Amino acid sequence: MELSLLITIGIALVIVGVVLIVAALIRASVGGEKSGESRVSGAGVIMIGPIPIIFGTDKKAVKTVLILALALSVVVLVTFLAYYWLLR
Repeated sequence: MELSLLITIGIALVIVGVVLIVAALIRASVGGEKSGESRVSGAGVIMIGPIPIIFGTDKKAVKTVLILALALSVVVLVTFLAYYWLLR
């Protein structure tokens, strides 16, 4: 692949990400207040090398982020191994 194609794909992905974030913020603000009780939950992960540090406000959110962090770790490991085997 040419470098210019990779740069174009990277810029396009960044633009798509920004558009999705803006669309989500607009949708959340236009939705208005609904009657009834609402609940907010969240979780996050900090990857330090292959080790994920996971935090969150409830068990369901933490479990979801844990699964995503493990999947990301496996993808990174497979990518590194494939890169090593192909370029040996």
